[in-house]
Amino acid sequence: MTCPLKQRMQAQAAAEETVPADLWSLNHDTLPAPVAALTFPAGPGYAHDARIPKKDYRRQLRALQMELVKLQRHVRESGERVVIIFEGRDAAGKGGTIRRFTRHLNPRHARVVALPKPTETERGQWYFQRYVTHLPTSGEIVFFDRSWYNRAGVERVMGFCTPEQWRAFFDEAPRFEAMLARDGIRLFKLWLTVSRAEQLRRFYERKTNILKSWKLSPIDHAAVGKWRDYTRAIADIFRHTDTDAAPWTVIDANDQRRARLEAMRVVLSALDYAGKDATAVGAPDSLLVCRGRDILS
Repeated sequence: MTCPLKQRMQAQAAAEETVPADLWSLNHDTLPAPVAALTFPAGPGYAHDARIPKKDYRRQLRALQMELVKLQRHVRESGERVVIIFEGRDAAGKGGTIRRFTRHLNPRHARVVALPKPTETERGQWYFQRYVTHLPTSGEIVFFDRSWYNRAGVERVMGFCTPEQWRAFFDEAPRFEAMLARDGIRLFKLWLTVSRAEQLRRFYERKTNILKSWKLSPIDHAAVGKWRDYTRAIADIFRHTDTDAAPWTVIDANDQRRARLEAMRVVLSALDYAGKDATAVGAPDSLLVCRGRDILS
């Protein structure tokens, strides 16, 4: 069965092909009108024709955050170790989603890891070494705001590593993650995806809003012109690293509010803990959530 998210992504891509190539840039004063016409929720290929109402979002968010507090209590008492990786297109909302996850958690036992570019020392180490030091101890939840998948994504696309290095990564990453799973770490790999038009809209928001301008990096400028390169890299990531031991979950992040809720549901629905309110957790929305390998099939 073809996942609905894949079908919508194909519809979005087809519509975006009709936009002149020179409009896909940050060189204009404002977002070009033909691109704006394809952004969420106006353009084709979106699961919903409107953003989730703020009142409904806040109600569901509060309920899910209460469940996350229960989950953290269980992790502390049971000594479990949980790792949640957030990856995805630039401007997909990874940081904002993590902030909603952690807002009411005890920061002593829930850490966010967002590593800068490797130091000279780290570049001389085994690639996974600097990530290993940030894995959780007993009773901890660790959120990776980007992860070892930098090697297969931005490093590959931007030429920060050699083809031999990123090809070796695809051989080593599934083995590394299988070791984590065998040692008892609960590993979640969440991929937030957005359409090309929606990504560019968010880049222009960063460009024109001084309060968000710090989010617009040189990498973002370069990423605008490398959409297809990233698309190929993402397909390879799912093809080589979506395994039964460590599957990828793809979440439609064009509506940021829904994406945050669905990310929480993915994690909460997969774990058992005392006092779990199954009604509040619900099940991930099949219109918005898909397994990585199913995006390829």
